[in-house]
Amino acid sequence: MNRTSPEHVARPIVAGLLLLLTLLLVLGTAIRDPRPHDLPVGIVAPPPVEQQLTQAFGQNAPGAFAFTTYTTEADAVAAVDRRDVDAALVVGAEGPHLVVAGAAGDAVAGGITAAFTGAFRAQGTELPVQVVHPFSAGDPHGIVLFFLLLATLVSSVVVGALAALGTSDRSWTVPLGIVAVYAASAGVVGTLAAAWLAGGYGDGLPAAMAVVALLSFAVGIVVAALARLLGPAGIALGALVVVFLGLVSSGGPLGTAFLPDAYRAIAPWLPVAPAADALRGALFFGGSGLAAPLLVVAGWAILGVAVLAARELVAPASRRTELATA
Repeated sequence: MNRTSPEHVARPIVAGLLLLLTLLLVLGTAIRDPRPHDLPVGIVAPPPVEQQLTQAFGQNAPGAFAFTTYTTEADAVAAVDRRDVDAALVVGAEGPHLVVAGAAGDAVAGGITAAFTGAFRAQGTELPVQVVHPFSAGDPHGIVLFFLLLATLVSSVVVGALAALGTSDRSWTVPLGIVAVYAASAGVVGTLAAAWLAGGYGDGLPAAMAVVALLSFAVGIVVAALARLLGPAGIALGALVVVFLGLVSSGGPLGTAFLPDAYRAIAPWLPVAPAADALRGALFFGGSGLAAPLLVVAGWAILGVAVLAARELVAPASRRTELATA
């Protein structure tokens, strides 16, 4: 009669509790007290008014806004279009008004709007607000876009793991090909499905497909490389760092600007936040601001390919050495 040892019973329970606490602590420290940090806002106003406004916000909401001065309203609005700033406050002879990018996210656009309209209302002035670059009408809060990212991440982890461990062929080109074909398919199918749910994404759809495909390939090939290198533990490591930590540090629909310093520091270097940023640029800002985030995602893809290839090229050499010395 086989008896299960206490160690075998305790091991999965302890591992599960450790994972539970880790996930809870990571999530809890990220979102328990969301506060804005350095929200980029352009300002056009006479110098005395500009100084008064920036000093007032610096005292009442320290660290919440990062102001950039522009000479004309056209310059400030162009900065919003380029994604240099998320909003532009214009104070002129006809009175003040605020231009805010809706696709910057509900938390960002809403936080900026609430802060500035509240400040002017306290002075007895209503602040007109113009929303530019909104989310699509069928997805006014960008939730479908977030779940497109989430579905891409989870499915790419599964494909990368199966591509690495689900075949007896040890050639590194096999998982590379599987992940690449899936990534291209996910870019087309996933983005089209999201566009259908959101009621269409307009002319930016092809660029969004490319972003999704690149993200899928980067995540899948990193997981495949770690799986070949470390086995099942590599899959867990890839899912934990690239997907879970990447999602948490991206802030999800909230965005990175409301997270603590540590999460905002790592978010630009993991693939999730840059991919989300690139998707918004592709779909709602006419392709502005794509280069930097896509370079980060591409870097992860290159790293995954390099590790996968190196692992398979070094392994045969080491086996030949073992045979020669046997």
